[in-house]
Amino acid sequence: MSIRLNPACVTTDSSDAASLAQWWADVMGGTVDGYPEAGYWGVVVEGLSMSLGFAQVDDPTPGKNRLHIDFAVEDRPAAVAALVEAGAKIVYEGSFQGMTWTTLADPDGNLFDVAGT
Repeated sequence: MSIRLNPACVTTDSSDAASLAQWWADVMGGTVDGYPEAGYWGVVVEGLSMSLGFAQVDDPTPGKNRLHIDFAVEDRPAAVAALVEAGAKIVYEGSFQGMTWTTLADPDGNLFDVAGT
């Protein structure tokens, strides 16, 4: 038996979920929605079928992320520069079999990749 999973949201634990959700909404051109009374905020971007979620927790998982988001862009250097200006930090630059990417950390230290030319 198999099931078909349709990704709807990627959720990240955070010690400051509201401000992290706002940061992601700002850099992605989205809006923040959620349930503050439950400690959950979501970022919705028009035209994307998947959203980002941020859960308020007392103790986020320490160490390297086991799961991260990869974003595809047309102009990687320009996108990386804009993200750094917005508060992200470059962690790594890589290339493999013709694909080039930059690994960055958001203001809460969560890793994500930006790939493209």
